[in-house]
Amino acid sequence: MKNAQRNSSFLAVLDRKPVHPAPIWLMRQAGRYLPEYQATRKRAGSFWTMCMTPELAVEVTLQPIRRFDFDAAILFSDILVVPYALGQGVRFEDGHGPVLDAFGGVNKLIEDRGVWQEKLAPVYAAMRQMRGALAYNKALIGFAGAPWTLAAYMLEGKGSPDQRAAKLNAYRDPEGFAKLLNALADAVAWHLVRQLEAGADAVQIFDSWAGGLPAQEFADWVIAPNARVIAQVRKEIPNAKIIGFPRAATQTGYEAYVANTGVNAVSIDTAGSMVWAAAAFSGKVAVQGNLDPIALIAGGDALDRAVDRILDATREVPFIFNLGHGILPETPLEHVARLIARVRSAT
Repeated sequence: MKNAQRNSSFLAVLDRKPVHPAPIWLMRQAGRYLPEYQATRKRAGSFWTMCMTPELAVEVTLQPIRRFDFDAAILFSDILVVPYALGQGVRFEDGHGPVLDAFGGVNKLIEDRGVWQEKLAPVYAAMRQMRGALAYNKALIGFAGAPWTLAAYMLEGKGSPDQRAAKLNAYRDPEGFAKLLNALADAVAWHLVRQLEAGADAVQIFDSWAGGLPAQEFADWVIAPNARVIAQVRKEIPNAKIIGFPRAATQTGYEAYVANTGVNAVSIDTAGSMVWAAAAFSGKVAVQGNLDPIALIAGGDALDRAVDRILDATREVPFIFNLGHGILPETPLEHVARLIARVRSAT
């Protein structure tokens, strides 16, 4: 991990130091709401081309930093690069999102790290280029999907509202499913380590489908695999800074996740209470979140009230301002500017 001691308010928070004003970045901040992103996407021809062309990935990553001066940049990539490295075909269809080839079974997954390195080399090249392009006071974030979320995509072949294919597989063949989660955890950990070695200051693990699971399954499919990932990362990089995002978990689930995974920070989704999160995790981990992306679209007084409630709740704890999920394409640019100004003017 290079430049780990950068002068960054974001990194100070991950060291559990309260910072005022709170650092701010937004999930999917490099995205379709930006006209410059749309122009780059048109020039590239496809989303996947942007992910796998270092110069384009760097350009898209830098666009929201240039426009809004966020405190952190998150590398433009996708969680499905891991299934791709493991040998499952991935494509992005306009209007339909990601589509994956039929899952051939855990024994068909590629285990050769040399193959992974070759297939994901453009991601690490982009990270190295980003490291040199960012100002000293900006943090650089890498990321990966969590094993459960990746398994849900891989078994369904696309996004799913109830992750039925993955759940049925897990219920019918618990040993086989555990083997899949372990294989994915090992690949995710390897991918995160490579990003940290290439220059990331911190990484975030996205468990986008963590909500709606029974308590025991949440422990087995979300907490245990994430803990395995983090233990493996820390074995190679002991001081690695890691943010976890078990989206839509229950309060009990979030508390168990923090207690048992080893994350430095936890990102709270839109439905979570920041009053509860600040109290529950004070002295344990930093907290990130959790503005409703729809409130950001609404703007005006509604946006101001929502921002103020979050800032009031987190005033005394290490906190990173973010959304409860990704920024939406129809978000007005002036509302993003208003959000940043309000966060940075808070006293």
